[in-house]
Amino acid sequence: MNDNIAKTYEPSQFEDRLYKFWTENGFFHADEKSDKEPFTIVIPPPNVTGQLHMGHALDETLQDILIRYKRMSGFEALWVPGTDHAGIATQIKVEEVLRKEEGKTRYDLGREAFLERVWDWKKQYGDRIISQLKKIGCSCDWDRERFTMDEGCSDAVLEVFVNLYKKGLIYQGSRIINWCPSCATALSDAEVEYEEHEGNFWHIRYYVKDSDEYLTIATTRPETLLGDTAVAVHPDDERYTHLVGKMLILPLVGREIPIIADEYVDKDFGTGAVKITPAHDPNDFEVGLRHNLEQIKVMNDDATINSFGGKYEGLDRYEARKQIVADLEEGGFLVKVEPHSHNVGQCYRCGTTVEPITSKQWFVKMEPLAKEAIKIVTEGKTQFVPERFTKTYLNWMENVHDWCISRQLWWGHRIPAYYCDACGETIVSKTHVDVCPKCGGKVKQDPDVLDTWFSSALWPFSTLGWPNKTTELEKFFPTSVLVTGYDIIFFWVARMIFSSAEHMKKEPFKHVFIHGLVRDEQGRKMSKSLGNGIDPLEIIEKYGADALRFTLITGNAPGNDMRFSDKKVQASRNFANKIWNASRFVLMNLEINDNKLPDASELALEDKWIISKFNNVVKEVTDNLDKFELGVALSKIYDFIWDDYCDWYIELVKPRLFDTQNPSRITAQYVLTYVLSETMKLLHPFMPFITEEIWQHLPHVGESIMVSDWPKYDEKLNFAADEKNMSLIMEAIKSIRNTRSEMNVPPSKKCSLIIVTELTDVFSSGIGFFEKLASAQGVSVVKDNGGISEGSVCIVVEGASIYLPMEELVDKEKELARLEKEKQTLIGEIKRVESKLSNKGFTDKAPAAVVEAEAEKGKKYAEMLKKVEESIAALK
Repeated sequence: MNDNIAKTYEPSQFEDRLYKFWTENGFFHADEKSDKEPFTIVIPPPNVTGQLHMGHALDETLQDILIRYKRMSGFEALWVPGTDHAGIATQIKVEEVLRKEEGKTRYDLGREAFLERVWDWKKQYGDRIISQLKKIGCSCDWDRERFTMDEGCSDAVLEVFVNLYKKGLIYQGSRIINWCPSCATALSDAEVEYEEHEGNFWHIRYYVKDSDEYLTIATTRPETLLGDTAVAVHPDDERYTHLVGKMLILPLVGREIPIIADEYVDKDFGTGAVKITPAHDPNDFEVGLRHNLEQIKVMNDDATINSFGGKYEGLDRYEARKQIVADLEEGGFLVKVEPHSHNVGQCYRCGTTVEPITSKQWFVKMEPLAKEAIKIVTEGKTQFVPERFTKTYLNWMENVHDWCISRQLWWGHRIPAYYCDACGETIVSKTHVDVCPKCGGKVKQDPDVLDTWFSSALWPFSTLGWPNKTTELEKFFPTSVLVTGYDIIFFWVARMIFSSAEHMKKEPFKHVFIHGLVRDEQGRKMSKSLGNGIDPLEIIEKYGADALRFTLITGNAPGNDMRFSDKKVQASRNFANKIWNASRFVLMNLEINDNKLPDASELALEDKWIISKFNNVVKEVTDNLDKFELGVALSKIYDFIWDDYCDWYIELVKPRLFDTQNPSRITAQYVLTYVLSETMKLLHPFMPFITEEIWQHLPHVGESIMVSDWPKYDEKLNFAADEKNMSLIMEAIKSIRNTRSEMNVPPSKKCSLIIVTELTDVFSSGIGFFEKLASAQGVSVVKDNGGISEGSVCIVVEGASIYLPMEELVDKEKELARLEKEKQTLIGEIKRVESKLSNKGFTDKAPAAVVEAEAEKGKKYAEMLKKVEESIAALK
């Protein structure tokens, strides 16, 4: 048989070769014309100019496991790959390079020339992440690779924008938006991250016009006072009823503003009077609409004070705050300052504090869209795994605000709206417009682009050819599962669901499989600032892609974070080594050229045991994979390979393999081969490279393990009684080994065994195993314990009592002397620990961990002493 597999496991010798073999043979390609049941995943598109990080590696490994499993299970499995143009992230990157290398801004180049630079950048770096995905072993259908700004996806964006606009679901309006002064663009609510900050409440007097009476208001942002257009009180607040309708004089500014009554005010919080700045606060904006208040925006796009700020014009918002507070104090308007912790919104990209401002932007009206998206989940058409994330999704959907979709960027899908200078007409069109259809005047296209998430919201159907009615769309939509991190449920998952409900009239995917974050060894989030990020490609180079994948999935539970460490990868590499060495042993001992299971009548007890164990593992692993319990499935495969196959079965059959006169030698070869190759199939979705390499060396039928049939549970291979009997023998062997080890008897020292049992047939069938694996020489299996010498060591196991004659194991006098010596040593150690722990100087001054470690030592010595004394008593 072909035993020319490499002596040592070197993944770099075959991983790239095998990936090339898979792609050249078209194994990743899905056929839209096939009759097989479809199984579809669309990849969460990584940023086109990004680099693979550990989060991607986990995300992609999970998807690849599902796709490979379903492909082997007979589905037409399609995994659509692609990348996202990533508006803000990509533009910032290119602007940075431009600034550093040429000292220029995008404005120096102009829109067209700048966009050419971004496309060049995309060409230069856009393939980097794709080649990195290939390194991990992703079995994507690369013939169907997409980009959010390719022609098809761009057509889908235009189609959606125009459709929603015609239905009145996209509108332009002045609204309070989240503005990032650093990125100089609007942000949607989902792009703002909140963090607790230490700040202050400044209490300020607002005097009633022509009176000594005043109201005290408290604010965390005194600089916005410049844009106040009212002070509000609750209509039922009797303290202020007499003042409603009167005018106040705005401190420092001198402008008159009204006192209004509005139920938005909480009369029990603070003084019950609230300053209203409609242009700089979302709640104040709503109050302003109800009372027809003026909107005075006091900041420029870079968060400096504008001309409405009088003498503060040109100052940065925080510098203006300092000066305003100083002037309020000087003018006698400042009542007091008290510390106050509050949540501050920050840009998810750059971390700058977001400024709520009124701005003319484009919005999607969310309420009607959210209704359908809620229904899809409550009716179970799309299910979250784990289920607890349903609540997160529904909570967000039920409280969703209109979505601000315009971004003040150049890179992205430009908004298809055109404005006529002559007659003021707004034209929204799928095709480019040059002249106004109303008056024939010249038009200008809106300079803004759409939020990146607008195009990725269409990803499950735009990638399959929508708005055209393609055979792919018909075959593969709705998709089967979306795999993603819990951190982008709002950004992306929710938007795909409502977009699909609106445009496809059905759910985008049946399941949303949520995974957690990959953290470092200490449980910290991986970040540039901490410098604790681990490059997956470096891990692959050092240990191989299979070891990386194994590490990411081991112990992984849906929705939970995981910790990544070098130690874990080394353990994964050790597992791969174990498989490699076991496979090499099997290959070196094969004379057969085919792969089949012998008839049950030819199988020995240990053969039936391993086949039955494997059969059950197939059932359980398949069940786990169907429930998205990938970590549980992998641990079962691991335990079976390491413990059952390598540590037990190979050892159990060695005597048959090496005995050329033994007629069951060939049966053992068949069972070894069958179980190994079928186990490689179970492991293949998790560790695709090593399993393919081994499978190709074993006798097999077919071109590749990845298109072979997934193992199926077979009731005929369920040898429950034989499995139980073999387990009894194995447990007995383990107990004998443990006892001998405790008595310090070397494995080379043979001794006779007397097994007292009612199950004489069972234990008699294991005599050869006791001799080979339990250092036995002469095994008697009897029904009663008559005639057994009193000094024998008795081991009680399930189904039997096993006796080992003491005189055969140890020289009694020598052993007693050795044990007495050990006893005195332990007594001395215990005294030393006790005196240390009773010394107050030590317990008070030493670190708690050191004291604790000393106490642990004491416990350990006491346990050891107890065992030594029991051994002495047994010998006497």
